[in-house]
Amino acid sequence: MTPAAPVDDTDPPPTVDVRLLPAAVAAWAAALVVTRVPGRVALVGAGVCLALAVGGFLWGRSAGRGATVRRPSVVGPVLALALVAGSAVLGAGASQTTARAAGLLPVLAREASVGRVDGIVVAEPTVLAPAWPGAPERVRCLLAVDRVTAGGRASGATGRVLVLGPTSWASVPYGARVSGAGRVRPGEPGGRTVAVLLSSGAPEIVRPPSGADAAAAVFRDGIGALADRLPGDAGALLPGVTVGDTSTVPADLVGALRTAGLTHVTAVSGAHFSLVAALVLALASALRLPRWARVAVAFAAMACMVLVVHPSPSVLRAATMGLVAVLGVLLGRPHRAPAALAATVVVLLVADPWLAGELGFVLSVLATGGLVLLGGPLAERWAPACGRPLATALALPVAAQLVCAPVILLLTPTVALYAVPANVLVAPAIAPATVLGLAAGCVAPWWSGGAHVLSLGAGAACWWIGAVTRVAAAAPGAQVEWLPGWAGVAVLTVAGACALRLLVVHRAAERR
Repeated sequence: MTPAAPVDDTDPPPTVDVRLLPAAVAAWAAALVVTRVPGRVALVGAGVCLALAVGGFLWGRSAGRGATVRRPSVVGPVLALALVAGSAVLGAGASQTTARAAGLLPVLAREASVGRVDGIVVAEPTVLAPAWPGAPERVRCLLAVDRVTAGGRASGATGRVLVLGPTSWASVPYGARVSGAGRVRPGEPGGRTVAVLLSSGAPEIVRPPSGADAAAAVFRDGIGALADRLPGDAGALLPGVTVGDTSTVPADLVGALRTAGLTHVTAVSGAHFSLVAALVLALASALRLPRWARVAVAFAAMACMVLVVHPSPSVLRAATMGLVAVLGVLLGRPHRAPAALAATVVVLLVADPWLAGELGFVLSVLATGGLVLLGGPLAERWAPACGRPLATALALPVAAQLVCAPVILLLTPTVALYAVPANVLVAPAIAPATVLGLAAGCVAPWWSGGAHVLSLGAGAACWWIGAVTRVAAAAPGAQVEWLPGWAGVAVLTVAGACALRLLVVHRAAERR
């Protein structure tokens, strides 16, 4: 009897779907270009990209008919999709830049003339430190403008105007429609801000915030009131960890967070939306709701979260990626994080190409990409030695640090030496702080005692985050000086790639 052939019961190595990655890269490159060239040039580029994509598709089909046996290739469709994504960003961006260049606002900015702008407050007013000792405080406020008047003339306007005004601007609520006068200066070329308004007078509130924005403000104020009852770093960090409000974080703690590589804990990211979506879907499943109802509830919860924390670049990325995941649930298909991230980047850059040049968006996408592409291999490599839970806890901060460190280096030529261990230590506290803090904000309007108890639990988690931050920042060699500029970025990137190569070793190589 012939012995049966041995059966290889080992699982095939997991594959990562990166077919949408070239489309995301092309969209990003197109976004960086479209914000810096005239709209006509961008439209020509969009037409060329689309023509190349169509021509390549037709040529591929004709070549395929002539071949008797041909292995299917994904290179052609992937390149065509990248060209289509670039064309979409160029075309949509051209229409946006053309709209920004129309009307009276660009004329006033070029001439540095006096005018009045009307718009919606789209960022919380921030009090700036005096420019010199004894100088008056100034307030920074951001408006999405839609009307400009000057010298008896009026026109519509598109874009955002940065207002630098007196302290009377600090009381302007988010979402309110305001009107302010002052001298108009041009914004940074290629930047999101169309112009800068140097105002010396108080703003006029034309219309208060909408009901949704007012409800979000009440929620944020409730969390702030609960945080005021907590001592030290616990109260300072609670609003930031929960809703991204860093106005109560003292300067020394801000510096310690930066030194320890923990500034992301006070920025709303995908972790917040993942926690909220997971809790909502778990509750909906416990209630035995149908799939469409679970998706609708999760979508509503994410929309409320965006409203509460305000749509910053990282929030938009996280919310849109969450929406892609929810749609995957609705369609009954498994969630593929790399493809979802790439699709998110393309969609967001079509809607807002200025995101491509904003540091918060760049770091958010890089960190998420590092987690979904590198986190798994690192955890797989370390799991036999320390177990899956600990391996995952170690892999996530290492992956995020490897991909984000070169970009952070452009801000400051230093490397946070204890960033990875600090992130590992605070990781168990982030989820309780976020979930309990949000729960306290929801309970506060109708049960102050229960909200206070929940805030105590969130405050304890925030205290631990603050304690780890201060210890890591005060440790010897917390920050290592590095070569500045792009040369330092290149060296650190190569060093990170070498470290990754040493950390991730395929098991087959270990068996040999």
